Amino acid sequence: MADQQGMDDCVRIAAVDLGTVSSRLALARVRDGRIVELTKHSIITDMGRGVDASGAFDAAAIERVEAACAQFAEEARAFGAAATCVTLTSAARDASNADELLDRLAALGFIPQVIPGEVEARLTFYGVAHDFPGERIAVADPGGGSTEIVVGSYLPDAAALELERVHSFNIGCRRLTDRFFTADPPAASELDAAARWAYDQFATYWSGLGELPARLISVGGTVTTLVALEHELVPYDSDFVHLRELTLDAVERQLGRMQGLTVAQIMQLKGMQAKRAPMMLAGSVIIRELMRSGGYRALTVSESSLLAGVVATVDETLRGETPVVGWTPALA
Repeated sequence: MADQQGMDDCVRIAAVDLGTVSSRLALARVRDGRIVELTKHSIITDMGRGVDASGAFDAAAIERVEAACAQFAEEARAFGAAATCVTLTSAARDASNADELLDRLAALGFIPQVIPGEVEARLTFYGVAHDFPGERIAVADPGGGSTEIVVGSYLPDAAALELERVHSFNIGCRRLTDRFFTADPPAASELDAAARWAYDQFATYWSGLGELPARLISVGGTVTTLVALEHELVPYDSDFVHLRELTLDAVERQLGRMQGLTVAQIMQLKGMQAKRAPMMLAGSVIIRELMRSGGYRALTVSESSLLAGVVATVDETLRGETPVVGWTPALA
């Protein structure tokens, strides 16, 4: 809950994350290095559609993202943000024509940054780990084009991250959908091939760790939607979802519901965000294989994410401190 006393003395920060599937805006108030209020919303812009095959953004995707960012720019100005940070992730790393989108974002007054997968992973871990200070955790961020996994601890007293292993996989719900699924609904053989592809890569990561953390935490639209489907949340309730346990049995149950359904039928499921439906089956396969490969029977779902990590990092930069994540944002 936000601290309602003395809100006028807070620094106001806007953070925009342009992912492969979603474009997201966070508006935050920060005081003395602590986020006292953060609101966010997203628009499904499907920026990465077709990028895995073509290696480039299509014109319609660029226009969708530009329109979303024009809206975000207005909201940031109305909020009175002292600084705005814009990051782009997997799809922009892959697209040969990313500069066209970056130029359009610059024309809106932003200073966009395409961040490496390792920076994306560190920012997400930092955003999540504030809820688990001092605990050795695994944080996964399965997105549209990539999945980041980080194992380590956040030590707030030392203002430091102790990270054991950071990796960004080119595994995401949009990439998997485009690469493996040719029919609607996908054939069982396509689902099996996608599952094996994801499982093998995740298993290699987990096997290189030795002792796995007791807690796996996941962020992103797929896991939050799985919770919404499991509990039939209408309307969506972020307070209910945040730090909710999601079991492997529940993931299997929701996959079982969706297998054999067309995208149009998946859209009708109670708790489903309609524009996420085309990638939801692939995303759920990724979550299942992430858990199975590490032997996790349950994970913790977090509504904190890269955006929270970006806000904290922007605040550190504004205060003249060395960013904990080792990355300095460009601010507009």
